[in-house]
Amino acid sequence: MDTILNLGLNDISVEALAKKSGNPRFAYDSYRRLIQMFGDVVLDIPKNEFEHIFDEAKKKHGAKQDTELTPAALKEVIVAYKKLVLHHTGAEFPQDPDRQLTMARDAVFRSWNNERAKTYRRLNHIDDWLGTAVNVQAMVYGNLNETSGTGVGFTRNPANGEKEFYGEFLMNAQGEDVVAGIRTPVPISELQKQMPHVYGQLRDLTSRLEKHYRDMQDFEFTIQDGRLYMLQTRNAKRTGLAAVRIAIDMVRENLITIDEAVLRVEPNQIFDFLVPRLDEKGTVEVLAKGLPASPGAAVGQIVFTAAEAVKVHEKGTYKSIILVRAETSPEDIAGMNVASGILTSRGGMTSHAALVTRGMGKCCVAGAGDVTIDDKKKEMRVKGKVFHEGDWLSLDGTTGRIINGRLNTLPVNPDNPDLIQFMSWVDERRKLRVLANADIPRDAKQAQAFGAEGIGLCRTEHMFFAEDRLPHMQAMILAKTEEERRAALHHLLPMQRADFQGLLKVMGSYPVVIRLLDPPLHEFLPKREDLLVQIAKLESTKPHSPKLKELHRILERVEELHELNPMLALRGCRLGITYPEITEMQAHAIFEAAVTVKKSGSDPHLEIMIPLTTGPEEFKAQAAIIHGVAHDVFIKKGLSVEYKVGTMIELPRACIVADKIAADAEFFSFGTNDLTQTTFGISRDDCNKFLPAYLQQGIFKQDPFAVLDQEGVGTLIKMATNKGRSARRDLEVGICGEHGGEPESVKFCHRAGLDYVSCSPYRLLTARLAAAQAAIEEQKIFNPDLRTGNSK
Repeated sequence: MDTILNLGLNDISVEALAKKSGNPRFAYDSYRRLIQMFGDVVLDIPKNEFEHIFDEAKKKHGAKQDTELTPAALKEVIVAYKKLVLHHTGAEFPQDPDRQLTMARDAVFRSWNNERAKTYRRLNHIDDWLGTAVNVQAMVYGNLNETSGTGVGFTRNPANGEKEFYGEFLMNAQGEDVVAGIRTPVPISELQKQMPHVYGQLRDLTSRLEKHYRDMQDFEFTIQDGRLYMLQTRNAKRTGLAAVRIAIDMVRENLITIDEAVLRVEPNQIFDFLVPRLDEKGTVEVLAKGLPASPGAAVGQIVFTAAEAVKVHEKGTYKSIILVRAETSPEDIAGMNVASGILTSRGGMTSHAALVTRGMGKCCVAGAGDVTIDDKKKEMRVKGKVFHEGDWLSLDGTTGRIINGRLNTLPVNPDNPDLIQFMSWVDERRKLRVLANADIPRDAKQAQAFGAEGIGLCRTEHMFFAEDRLPHMQAMILAKTEEERRAALHHLLPMQRADFQGLLKVMGSYPVVIRLLDPPLHEFLPKREDLLVQIAKLESTKPHSPKLKELHRILERVEELHELNPMLALRGCRLGITYPEITEMQAHAIFEAAVTVKKSGSDPHLEIMIPLTTGPEEFKAQAAIIHGVAHDVFIKKGLSVEYKVGTMIELPRACIVADKIAADAEFFSFGTNDLTQTTFGISRDDCNKFLPAYLQQGIFKQDPFAVLDQEGVGTLIKMATNKGRSARRDLEVGICGEHGGEPESVKFCHRAGLDYVSCSPYRLLTARLAAAQAAIEEQKIFNPDLRTGNSK
């Protein structure tokens, strides 16, 4: 939100301030700052127009630093600023302090509804109706003289969690200079040399504040004429690495309990332990070095404005974006959100860019002074080179390096001692099991490394897209008779069996949920438009090519399979009912693989999932095939394995008749992606045409495909769970859509009484932490000691 400093100054009081302070430069500097901030925040005059005037004044008077402008030069700036206000508003800059205060107060209230505040609330799940207050605080001046200054600090290192006094300050400056990155500040350790008494006071006060609030503090201070003033303190933003380290240390220091430590870390912050590093094989051209403001690596194409970043992201023009700015401001938050990394030429470790990216878990290099950025020309200059929009950059947020070109990134090792300790506390407290979505052995191994307790979704269709399988899959689809289909499926059987064998072997005795073929068949065939182009080219260049006949045959089948709404047409269990030989082949592959793995000494736990059922009849038809194949395989191999047959609940009707389905189904797994589509009547493939408007206008608080709609979809989940368990008390229930790794959705699953969530391997740690927090939060409702932090 917005703030305005130096309020109350006018043409008369500025002269009195100059006289009283004995420092006219300070007085006129404060007045020009007021006009600029007031003009920007209250009068909606573009900030860059004020900055242009100020930069031109510095050039005219040969001033490199703001503080080098004389009182006479600052008076010229004030005159120019007032003309700018008159030009934009048709009125003089208000001279009445009461009117200034009223207008400023109203503007700060209005800023609750500016775009950056709304975006911030949406990203951080803050209710729009919470509302705000406006603080009016006595002004102290860090720009009074050379024994005045301002700074921002932390009681611990917000990047790595080390217990060290950390921060930056500027002498002869106001707070905005540090936070906005207008000047590059000095490390706070230098204050001990310049003003040892003030530094000692600051250390003592901030240590007391941390003990009082029992959390790391982010504080702002001003020194006016050698005297220290504390402006504000708050619980500090921190990286995931720092959050875990600080939580562990504060438990050891007896400041907080283990439960509080688990609650202190935002689930998505765990990504910081999984952030990639740059692969620096070969020659690496380091263009410049800035400050390592937020760790990790980012590789992407340059974009110079937040608005353009949002635009190219929505269009999909660039796969990955590096937002390059002189400095960021709160207006840039939407663009920062879609960027992979942020680079600024100005600002320090406590600048807006640094603070926001650390909170978002994004890579950031700040204060790269050797980089010159011209966002109007869309150019970045460094080391004699000129970079334009769309050029590739690689950022190392851990070291602050800016590297030319497109490097690869390396996977990370999660075996961090702090993380292992913290996750042991997490796992002791959670009740929900956390499984992974994985289709191949490599993904399953990665999932195990991240603590997966099984595979909650193996999508068999992904296996068919491999180069050696796709021709057989297409042959099966193009077949005109059952005999032809079975012949093609016969070729696929050993491949599927080998896939399942590898997956089951990796997972050992952990459960593996295998979903039968789900997507529409046309997804395995070339697109109609591409076929038409190929046919047209061949007809004009090689009209007698034997390939033409084959292309025409494929085109004919593609047109036969064409559906107006394929997501609600021939897919899921409807495929297996229409072509039962597909289900038979997959069941043979699954059971034959399981028996082979069991013979090798493992103990596989199979769960076979029938997709897209709407009622018990569909389920029974497919389950009968599965049980029949299991019986035949077990007799033939002389060995049996334990298995369950369940269904994916992804249609509202299935939720309504869940009790009838559960009479036969042994488990439910909610496919929340499709359940969200069918509950809202929204295609997730086409919703980008209107979803941004819905989010901007507050019609949707969150993207329902990213964060579970608890009120609508959540009600269906609870209904289906309760109805299902009324028919089968031991019914196992979980979710396997993308929501399985989103923290608020995971917490909902805990409250709804589900047994597990399943998510992509890289979201497993996030899901585990969210599940633990849900269990602790539930306990706190019933245990007053936990609410007050009195229980160890």
